[in-house]
Amino acid sequence: MFSHIQIGARNLSLLAAFYDRVLPELGLVRKTALDNIGPAGILWARPGHRWPQFAVNFPLNGLPATWGNGWQVSFAAPSQDAAASAWSVAIAQGGIDEGAPGIRDLYASDYYGAYCRDPEGNKLCFVFADGVDRVP
Repeated sequence: MFSHIQIGARNLSLLAAFYDRVLPELGLVRKTALDNIGPAGILWARPGHRWPQFAVNFPLNGLPATWGNGWQVSFAAPSQDAAASAWSVAIAQGGIDEGAPGIRDLYASDYYGAYCRDPEGNKLCFVFADGVDRVP
């Protein structure tokens, strides 16, 4: 459904280090070296795949990056354990707890989610549920 999701950064090195530790828990690897960042920013994707991508970069318009109120980036996890692990790593790396891992009956009986904010305030969700794309 999406080709890529990009968020803005105020401190690119900080967010790169944060996502370098969190995203491997979900099977995503960095595709961009810090010394070779182009206009697309720093990219993560599944090994051997170009799309979909998650990207972090300074805003191209030169204005400061800000987090969006009411939006979140939700990452598909291959298991409940992977969702919980990604959340735990995020919290250990300076993320802010927005909801510990667990079943969210409010959404569906099989919806297992964990919520946090990255060090710059962007809201994240790590989710495992039937039908969520978890292609390796």
